[in-house]
Amino acid sequence: MKAVTILAFYILIVNILASAVTVIDKNAAKKHRRRVRERDLMLISAVGGSVGMFITMKVIHHKTKHPKFMIGIPVMIVLQLILIAVLKYFSVI
Repeated sequence: MKAVTILAFYILIVNILASAVTVIDKNAAKKHRRRVRERDLMLISAVGGSVGMFITMKVIHHKTKHPKFMIGIPVMIVLQLILIAVLKYFSVI
């Protein structure tokens, strides 16, 4: 299997997970139940789930008033795109 295929599959899975965790946290907030730690949300974003999490946050209006998320996640998206471009440039993927 090619590296680009593996990377695409990984990104897809991590973004689905990020979206699911964001929805779970929103539902927990509504029901006053135990929440997902912000640190864990940011970690999922950092390991590749930033696009899925950002889109989900905007759609369900979750964490949209938190600068940590509304600035931090787009910064992660840019950094991840740069990383992919560098990997592509050096023919790693």
